[in-house]
Amino acid sequence: MTARRPPFTLPTRKLLSFSLAGLACGAWSSVQAQQLSVEQLQQRLERLERLAGVSEGAPVEGAGLADLDQRLRILERRLELQEEERVATAKAAPKITVDQKGASFKSGDGNYELKLRGLLQGDARVFLGDSSQNDTFLLRTARPTLEGSLGKLVAYRFTPEFAGDSASIVDAYADLRFNPAYIVRVGKFTSPVGLERLQSSAALVDVERALASELAPNRDLGVQLQGEVAKGRFSYAIGVFNGTVDGRDAVTSNPDDDFEYAGRVFFEPFKGRDSVWAGLGFGLGASAGEKHGSGSNFLPRYRTPGQATFFSYRSAVLADGDTLRWSPQGWFYRNSFGLQAEYIVSQQEVARDVRHKELEHRAWQTTASYVLTGEDAGYRGVTPSRPFGINGGLGAFELTARYGELDIDDAAFPLYADPVTSASHIRSWTVGANWYLTANLKLATNYLQSSFDAAAGGVRLPDEKAVFSRLQVSF
Repeated sequence: MTARRPPFTLPTRKLLSFSLAGLACGAWSSVQAQQLSVEQLQQRLERLERLAGVSEGAPVEGAGLADLDQRLRILERRLELQEEERVATAKAAPKITVDQKGASFKSGDGNYELKLRGLLQGDARVFLGDSSQNDTFLLRTARPTLEGSLGKLVAYRFTPEFAGDSASIVDAYADLRFNPAYIVRVGKFTSPVGLERLQSSAALVDVERALASELAPNRDLGVQLQGEVAKGRFSYAIGVFNGTVDGRDAVTSNPDDDFEYAGRVFFEPFKGRDSVWAGLGFGLGASAGEKHGSGSNFLPRYRTPGQATFFSYRSAVLADGDTLRWSPQGWFYRNSFGLQAEYIVSQQEVARDVRHKELEHRAWQTTASYVLTGEDAGYRGVTPSRPFGINGGLGAFELTARYGELDIDDAAFPLYADPVTSASHIRSWTVGANWYLTANLKLATNYLQSSFDAAAGGVRLPDEKAVFSRLQVSF
């Protein structure tokens, strides 16, 4: 058995094509002008057959023009079959890609894909003045991510979290992609209420999230219908979930047999158009349900931007009835300028002993950013046009500023919350600078300051002043 020869390289195929063309022309011209003998044509054809790897053995003696023409046709057909086989093999071969977006392994038909991505955030935190918080280095986030597709219908994402004292699951869901206008998502993922909560932590312009995010639910377990229409100018999401407290992830199971319904609509009316308002987006998120129980799985604790708790309920208080959130929100991005804002209200019925009350907490925030080096600002972050170290590039530089407030219902004091340890109102502002060295490496520094109002009969908490720095690697 003869060993199979590899397919033609491009230069060889070109050479053979020219040779075949010359052979054909020469064959017919030999009949007319007798410039080449039959023997010479046969020798040239035999050389081409050997070059193509389709030679069938010893030279044939006494071949005529008809025989040479037949052999030429056979040679051409075999070359066509080889080319078809090469193309089919190339299409079926898996494709491996490694770039700034991570590693991707994709089947030849593109229907099956596995992507490996990751996010690593390390912080240095220094608290100034009279603060009960300790200065520290902190591994804030350590998240590898596996995502991809299983055929044209199913997509998936799995993200564990290894920062902290124990491992946990951040995202674990599957998407049934019937159509871009209607996709069913099942598993654990971010509830569709808060604007900044839905933004990836890798794309935040500040080190920590704003006060408004303290009232929005984070990741929850459930099923959601979502989609985009009108070329992405309108998007929606609506789902049913186990329910989680403000600003936190849901626990692994439903602790009170009650469910929560959440949804969001968002409009980008000028998206894709040549308009100064092309980067305008606005919408409304909301959730409603019931909660019955005590402890951190049912009632929230609110934190400052420095991650210190400034409000908590008394241990004897129960969540006992309806819960409702609603949040108008929006953004505007124009070239290097970015603006993001949201307002959110969280209502919860609570009880202590025989007394019952519906409490309403409110928060808002606005965040502005400007990229000094001219790159576009965006909800999904900044990509430097001249990465550091490549052709003298220095990366991208961005300045940020944020202001926000969170107001606790006065009726929470003193029965449902201790005015000595909890504040009734917080105001916070942050300024910062970001350096995007490459698409994968970011350095961020924030100065943040918060002040508090005391409830009646309470003690005013000291101002919080801190400098946070972060090294972020993402892919």
